[in-house]
Amino acid sequence: MISQKAKYALRALIDLAEASHDDPVQISDIAASQDIPRKFLEQILLDLKHQGLVASRRGKAGGYILLRAPEAITFGEVLRIIDGPLAPLPCLSKTAYHRCVDCKDEAACQIRRVFAGAADATRGVLDKATIADAMGDAGRAGAATVLA
Repeated sequence: MISQKAKYALRALIDLAEASHDDPVQISDIAASQDIPRKFLEQILLDLKHQGLVASRRGKAGGYILLRAPEAITFGEVLRIIDGPLAPLPCLSKTAYHRCVDCKDEAACQIRRVFAGAADATRGVLDKATIADAMGDAGRAGAATVLA
C-alpha cells in the first residue's frame, strides 16, 4: 500500500503537469485544488525539488514548475522518492537490497520466490506508468514541452 504522502506527491505532480508550462503554480493553489494540507505539501515539494523533479521560483509570480515532461516522470520513481523501495522484501529491492535477517538460503527461499514475481510485476507497471498516462489524452497533448 502506498502512503498518503505518496498519493499527495502524485496528485501535486499531476496538478503541475496540467498547469501552463510557462507559469509557476503556487503551493496554496495546489493545496486547494488537490485538497492537500499546505504544510505537508511544502515538505513533499521540497523532497521532489531535491530529486530534480520540480523547481521553485520566488517572488510574487513564483511557485513550482515541473523540470521534466510529464511522460518522463514515472510513478515508480515518485514512489521510491517518497516511500522508499517498492519491493515487499528487502532481499528483492533493486535500490536498497539487503539480505533478510532470518534467511538461511536466499536462492531456496520459497517466500522470496513468490514475492519476486509480485515485485517484478509491480515494478513493471509502476516504472512504465507516467504522470502523462495518469492525465490521459490531456497529458499527451502537452507532454512534449519541457521547462528549461
